[in-house]
Amino acid sequence: MRSKSRFIGAVEIGTAKVAVLIGEMVRDGTVNLIGFGECQSHGVIKGLVTDFKSASDATHSALLIAEQNAGVKIDEVYLAQSGGHLEGFYNQAAASVNAADNTVSQLDVDTVCRLAKAKALPEGRTVVHHIRRPFQLDGKMVGPNPEHLHGQRLEVGYWTVHGSESVIANSIHVIRGFNVLVGDMILSSLASGTMMTTPQDRQHGALVIDIGAGTTDYVLYRDGGPSVTGSIPVGGSHLTNDLTLGLRVTEGQAEKLKIRHGRALTMTRDKSEKVWLNGDFAIGDRQFSRRAIELITEARVRELFEVVKKKLSAELVPEHCAAGVFLTGGTSKLPAITDAATKVFGIPTVLGEMPPGMDDKLNRPQHSTVLGLLHFGLQNRASGGAAGRQRSRGLLQKLFTGS
Repeated sequence: MRSKSRFIGAVEIGTAKVAVLIGEMVRDGTVNLIGFGECQSHGVIKGLVTDFKSASDATHSALLIAEQNAGVKIDEVYLAQSGGHLEGFYNQAAASVNAADNTVSQLDVDTVCRLAKAKALPEGRTVVHHIRRPFQLDGKMVGPNPEHLHGQRLEVGYWTVHGSESVIANSIHVIRGFNVLVGDMILSSLASGTMMTTPQDRQHGALVIDIGAGTTDYVLYRDGGPSVTGSIPVGGSHLTNDLTLGLRVTEGQAEKLKIRHGRALTMTRDKSEKVWLNGDFAIGDRQFSRRAIELITEARVRELFEVVKKKLSAELVPEHCAAGVFLTGGTSKLPAITDAATKVFGIPTVLGEMPPGMDDKLNRPQHSTVLGLLHFGLQNRASGGAAGRQRSRGLLQKLFTGS
C-alpha cells in the first residue's frame, strides 16, 4: 500500500536544466520510479547559484511537475553537488593493532578511520564526502572490512571532498523554500559513475566523465570503489561561447551551429566548404566554414580533457583503468568525442549506457546524474555505507535550525 511507502526525490540544479526524479521506496527496500520533472535552469552559472530567486523558481517548477506526474508529495530529496568550488585531497593514517594476539578489532578499525579523516579544513569549507579506499594490513590490501583478521599495522586512506559552505548552503536553501527535507548531498560524479559502470568495471578500474553545460564532473574508480573525484567549471556552454566569439554570432545561433555541425575532432579538410545557419534561405540566414566550426569545438574539447588529465595526474595509470573511459552528460553527444578522449587519455573510450529497461524519456546521457542520485543514495543507505551521510546530517541540521 502507498501509505507504507516513502517518496524520495533526486534533484540536480544544473547550468542548463533542473531535473527532478521521484522514487517510491517500498518496505522491501526496492524503488519504483514514478515521477519526473524538468525545467530550463535560470540563475545558475557553472553549477553555482548566482540568482537565488531565479534558481528557486526554476527548481520549484521542476519539483511541482515531478510531484504532479507522480501524484504524490516528496518526503525528502538527495541533492547533487557540482561546481568548481569542490576540491579534494587524500589523507592516510596508520594504527597498531591493540590485541595481544594481533586480531583486528572494531575499535582498531574505528581508530584508524578517525585518524584518516581528522585533517582540518580551511575556514568556510565543509566536507561533502569522505571516500574510503581499501584497508591495508601489514602493507597488504585486505578490502573493506579487516575486522577479525590478524596483523600488526592497520592503514587506511580517505579521498575527502570539501566545498564552500556558503555555496552549498545556497543550493540547500533553494530546496528548503519548497518545504522539503534534504536527506543528503551527493557528488554528481558519484551519481553518474554509479549509473555508467558495473561493479566489474569499477573493480577493473574506470574513469567516468560527465560533461554538462557548465561543469564537467569526473570520478576515477580503482579496486572496486571511487578513488579520486573532481569537478571543473567547463562544459558544453563553453563550446557555444567559443563559437559565439570565433564566428561573431549570437549565443542562440552558436548553439545551433554546435549541435548541427560541431565535432570533437576536425574531419573537414576543404576550407571552402560551407554550411548554412538555418538552411531556410530566409533573411538573415548565413553561411559559415564547416572546418572553422570543427576547429573551434575540437580545441575546446581537447582542452577540457587535458584539464581532467592534469587534475588526475599520476592517479590515472592506463594499466589500472582496464575498463576504460566512460563519457556521459549532454555534451557527450558531440560527434567523435570518444575518439578525442582516447587521443588525450591514451585509454579506450566509450559512451556510457544506461542499465537495460530504462524508460525512453530518461534513457539519455543528460539524465545520468539525477538517475544515479537515487540509486547511489538508496544503495548507500541500505548498506549503511554512506560515509558522507553522518557528516551531511550535521551540516544540514545546522543550516535548517541555525544552531
